[in-house]
Amino acid sequence: MLLVILLMLGLAVLAYGAALFRAALAARALPRAEAVALGAVVNFFDALGIGSFAPTTAWFRFRRMVPDRLIPQTMLVGLTPPSIAESIIFLALLGVLVEPVLLFSCVIATFIGGLLGVRLVNRARVWVVQAIVAMGLLLAATAYAMSNLNYFPAGGTATGLPPTLMAIAIVANFCFGILANFGVGNFAPTLVMLSLMGMDPKLCFPIMATGASLMGVGASVKHIAIGEVDLRIVLGLALGGIPAVIVAALIVREMPIVTLRWLVFVVVVYAAAVMAHAAAKGRREHRAEPGTAPLARELEAEA
Repeated sequence: MLLVILLMLGLAVLAYGAALFRAALAARALPRAEAVALGAVVNFFDALGIGSFAPTTAWFRFRRMVPDRLIPQTMLVGLTPPSIAESIIFLALLGVLVEPVLLFSCVIATFIGGLLGVRLVNRARVWVVQAIVAMGLLLAATAYAMSNLNYFPAGGTATGLPPTLMAIAIVANFCFGILANFGVGNFAPTLVMLSLMGMDPKLCFPIMATGASLMGVGASVKHIAIGEVDLRIVLGLALGGIPAVIVAALIVREMPIVTLRWLVFVVVVYAAAVMAHAAAKGRREHRAEPGTAPLARELEAEA
């Protein structure tokens, strides 16, 4: 089963690379230097346990690098290559220890959820995207605080789950795949859920990373085809992120990050407040517009 997943990752790399190369070549897009630096920083600390979705979202919002409605898609597509690198590393180090059926089922569930989420996020109104991103940021901030205060569930020593809990985990990962398209990372909720179910926390990482990477590829190929991403940012995040993950996971491995996590907590909470205010304002003033993906426009025209 592990070999099947690794083969799927190999095919995913080819599919993602081909889609991004064609789109970047057609648009003559070059990586933005700021995005390269951002990708290196967030993915370095992601591999060490900080997470990448929330700080990337916060930086996008503060710097106004992309419009709010394009933040989730651009971020997801750009952070997918580093997540693939993470998943290969975690599978090589820990994948053989995880119960194969659980690993495969959760990964596929996340992948399918990610494909469904593409259509939802590209048809959603701007204020809906802003509201969901704000909630995702608040969830991430909660996870940071729980980590620093040692409130995360300790977990157990299990390498798999009984059938009922496995079914719950599969459904939950399907939902996490959908939410990833709205900028809500799957790492924290997956870690909490599986730890509460008695899984060894370190064995959650192959599940989280592999699910995120395959889901990211499936969703990214569709997002790139739709065209609602900033390719300059995508290329920068990818180019900066891959070597940063390798350095962090294989060379640095661990470092004190409690103070940094509190700093990220403050930044993310502020970004969530700003995003929530924008969503409330958009809804109140009735100026939110549907997502502008070609598919959405065609559907509206037919209606």
